[in-house]
Amino acid sequence: MANAENKGETLPRRHKFKDLLLGEQAWQNDGKVQVKYASENTLKERLQLFFIKNQKSSLRLRVFYFSLKLLSCILYISRVLYDTTQEHACLNCEYKNYTFLEINWASIIWVERSDALWSVQLSVATICLLQRILLTYLNYKGNIWQQVLRITFILEMIDTVPFLISIFYRPLQNLFIPVFLNCWLAKRALENMVNDLHRAIHRTQTAMFHQLLILISTFLCLVFTSICGVEHLQRAGKKCSLFDSLYFCIVTFSTVGFGDVVPDIWPSKLLVVIMIFVALMILPIQCEQLAFLWMERQKSGGDYSRQRTKNERHVVLCVSLLKTNLLMDFLNEFYAHPGLEDHYVIILCPTEMDTKVRQILQIPMWSHRVIYLQGSALKDQDLIRAELDKAEACFILTSRCEVDRNAEDHQTILRAWAVKDFAPACPLFVQILKPENKLHVKFADHIVCEEEFKYAMLALNCICPATSTLITLLVHTSQGLEGEHSPDDWHTIYDKCSGNEVYNIVLKDSVFFSEYEGMSFPCASFHAYQKYGICLIGVCPEETKSILLNPGPKHTMKPLDMCFYINVTKEENSSFKIESLRKKIPKNHLPLSSIVTSMCTMAIDIQDIGSPSGIGPSLSTEPLTSEHKRPTKAALDNPHPTTFQTDDLPRDQSKNLSRTVKGDECSESCYIRGYPPNMPYIGSSQTLCHLRKEKMSKCCMQLVKFLSKTCNHKDDDDDVKAYDLKNKLIIVSAETAGNGLCNFIYPLRASYRAQNELYPIVLLLEHEPDEDFLDTVCWFPMIYYLVGSIDNLDDLLRCGISFAANMVVVDKESTMSAKEDYMADAKTIVNVQTLFRLFSGLNIITELTHPANMRFMQFSVKDCYSLAFSKLEKKEREKGTNLSFMFRLPFAAGRVFSVGMLDTLLYQSFVKDYMITITKLLLGLETIPRSGYLCVMHMTEEDLCIHTYGRLYQTLCSTTGDIPIGIYRTESQTVEPPETPRSQLSVNVADFEEVRDQEEQGFRRKSMWWPSQFLGPGHAERDVERSSQQQGLLLSLTERQELTKLVKKRMENLGLSTGGLVLNENQTSHSYVLINPSPDTKLERNDIVYIIRKDHLSGLNNANSIKKAERGRRTGEENKVGESPLNKDQTHLSCSAI
Repeated sequence: MANAENKGETLPRRHKFKDLLLGEQAWQNDGKVQVKYASENTLKERLQLFFIKNQKSSLRLRVFYFSLKLLSCILYISRVLYDTTQEHACLNCEYKNYTFLEINWASIIWVERSDALWSVQLSVATICLLQRILLTYLNYKGNIWQQVLRITFILEMIDTVPFLISIFYRPLQNLFIPVFLNCWLAKRALENMVNDLHRAIHRTQTAMFHQLLILISTFLCLVFTSICGVEHLQRAGKKCSLFDSLYFCIVTFSTVGFGDVVPDIWPSKLLVVIMIFVALMILPIQCEQLAFLWMERQKSGGDYSRQRTKNERHVVLCVSLLKTNLLMDFLNEFYAHPGLEDHYVIILCPTEMDTKVRQILQIPMWSHRVIYLQGSALKDQDLIRAELDKAEACFILTSRCEVDRNAEDHQTILRAWAVKDFAPACPLFVQILKPENKLHVKFADHIVCEEEFKYAMLALNCICPATSTLITLLVHTSQGLEGEHSPDDWHTIYDKCSGNEVYNIVLKDSVFFSEYEGMSFPCASFHAYQKYGICLIGVCPEETKSILLNPGPKHTMKPLDMCFYINVTKEENSSFKIESLRKKIPKNHLPLSSIVTSMCTMAIDIQDIGSPSGIGPSLSTEPLTSEHKRPTKAALDNPHPTTFQTDDLPRDQSKNLSRTVKGDECSESCYIRGYPPNMPYIGSSQTLCHLRKEKMSKCCMQLVKFLSKTCNHKDDDDDVKAYDLKNKLIIVSAETAGNGLCNFIYPLRASYRAQNELYPIVLLLEHEPDEDFLDTVCWFPMIYYLVGSIDNLDDLLRCGISFAANMVVVDKESTMSAKEDYMADAKTIVNVQTLFRLFSGLNIITELTHPANMRFMQFSVKDCYSLAFSKLEKKEREKGTNLSFMFRLPFAAGRVFSVGMLDTLLYQSFVKDYMITITKLLLGLETIPRSGYLCVMHMTEEDLCIHTYGRLYQTLCSTTGDIPIGIYRTESQTVEPPETPRSQLSVNVADFEEVRDQEEQGFRRKSMWWPSQFLGPGHAERDVERSSQQQGLLLSLTERQELTKLVKKRMENLGLSTGGLVLNENQTSHSYVLINPSPDTKLERNDIVYIIRKDHLSGLNNANSIKKAERGRRTGEENKVGESPLNKDQTHLSCSAI
């Protein structure tokens, strides 16, 4: 084996010239074993291998041939420059005048050529001729005339054969030979040389480069030929030098034609005419081809060279279809961060760039930072063009406006696989549509599943109003300047609070939080809000590396904790002076906590989480009596930070103020806490939920059978009470029951939700749900479905819409694509408008495909207040903001949501890698031990004694340990001006009575004549306007009565009870979200405060301790007499005035 290996260890690296001559004899004399092709035994085959097939040897020969042709052109120019003889003749011959057609041809036929120059030209011509003959022989395939009649062969014969003849007949040494025609042969050799060069280095030249090379070389050859031809022919007339010929050709080809240098004999004129015709035939064709290739290249985009990656940073955006809205959302959000202004964005899209996208990319703001490449992520060549292996991130987005969303996900999965295979180290950001497809892209650094987030937001909107608006504003980058020019006050504060975002910083490196090391989390959160106005919402301990929202008072702040806070800007960009803050605060200045406590009398009942007497997450405060005195003022003034913990405050275990309603006591025997037995898809979140002890029969889940009691199965009493309308209904209108719909149920059935929050859920589906979906949801309490459509009023009435509290309308997949993009929401908008007209008091939560269609939600032509926002939205859109729709009333109130708003969540993850996790924790899509959850607190009339949001912040932190993050505020819209004179008010009343009582119409008109004259013409115009408003009001009242009769009639025909049916009037109020408002923000009645509540199971070990604690809590509640129950869905704060 060793001898065999030694014999065949090397192979010849290249073909040597001696091998071509010796053939097999050289191999036989060589002692080593040679490997050769069996078909390359003949001399011709070996020559073909060396001159043609072998890339490197062929390239060397072409470079040598190209050099010879350039040398021959240079020698011709040298001969022209040194030819100064006036009378030309053959070698060693006397001068003779060959006049014909008035031209002395002797000066044209004969030239002066020295012996040295002749020898060099002869050598070059001989080598070129031999090479041409050899290549002709090697390319011969049976048709000799095909080789001989080629232009290249003919030109070679013209330029070389006369030199060989002059060897045998020396007088021909001075014969003129058009050697300058070798430039065309050099052009051909250059093209072949470039092709061989790219073949040798395994690179494919672009068609653009090849066509440009042909055009330039053709133009140079035309100019060089014209220069040499005119110069030589003019020897028989008025002589001109090479420079004069160059000047003449440039002036002629540029169509300027000064006329100072012109040919004066007909051969020169004929040559110029021929060259012009040739140029007019060849150059336009090649220019047209070059322009076509340029246009095609503009459509497909260019390349991002590797040299640029050394000094520049870039990211790659892979999309299957690029829309203008998607592009602008990405660019506005990506470049909103100051640290990303120097990054380049490489767009890789398989489709051709449309006109609108091209116009956007030509804007100077984007033209130098955004590069569009037409290509596929599945082709390595396109990934090389985008320099993906050097990119800092790769975003893969899915086209959601497609009917087959699974097919789009499959394409996204293949793109993610291709990118990961090509550049394993490149961070990957993937957007997926269906949750069951997440399994295939788990390797991605960040994943946003559209249906998971969408259904979770829609679900939380039912129990935490405007959660979708809250999350959308948090994940968008804004400076809070969109509404600075608005005349409405609520626009200003709403816009200012919308600029808050989530940031992070290590505690020991922070100016905000470093002084709170060793404090409990609620204490640190309150003091940071009191001093800096920032809201500390969570931490990431170094030992766990898990983000915890409001870990509670048991968590002690440590130096290496990563703090997450809400603020208008991050700490690094904040400007403040510590010394100046210290000088402004006197030494004897009392903290805000003591001031709030001294101004409001509260009784605090704190419960130990680990004790059986109280595990409830909601802790209450009630008015003090003589038996329950609050702590002394000395104890509350100047509280030490270490004692600012809920577990260290005094408490009375015998009197627990947390209560549950009777429905909870009834349902305890029916429901348990646990994880769902059947997961809808692989990778579904493990959420501890309220479950039934026994799964519900599938026939009993059909609402029609359940209400008609045609099912043979026995239902529990709690479900019967639920559909006797003891609890409010949540109706979900969807096209199909997909796996993503389970994410709507999980947040509403989570274990940390109180049992009195388990509102019945009715699924209004257009298609029958499959068995797998029913097997999953049958374990959850009060889940029913009805096969019907939102277009049918009977189906809506059967599912209980007239008595429902919330109606969720999910966008249909079949209508997401339309010929006109924005028409995809047409059917959904019309259906929701119909529901709004029929059931105006119903809270309708709608999902739209395009955010721009929000302006049509609850559309009314006569509503001037709503229509006024169109102008404001247009102004913001012109400024380039990506939150132009934020002032639309349906969006501000959380009644409309577009899943496209979540795209910014993926974009922000490039800078804030924690945003997806925090959003999942807020929505309940992900549960982590010791991490809190999002809920709301309703402010009542009794709670307004707290006065301000800052006092409420301190109260919650010091009692229940909850962290408030914002307010959902509802304000009424006044139709009349705020100040109305009494005389105008009497006129309004009289006018209303005038319309209502037609019998006294004439008398009313006469009685109202003198006040109108007294108040003047201005009052008359206002009177006409009020009259039109009153007539519209009467018409709306009449329409409302007709609609009420229609609904009641349909319910009677369907056999449904109309008892208790109340159709509210059109609401004249608007709602909006305030994120992290200022401490001096006054609380108003009906305010809903968003709070992050600590995990109520963080101090418990197992489920047995949970049940034992619940029984102990109910026993303590039964001993109390005369105390009102407190629902768990709110934290009720009662306090007496000073």
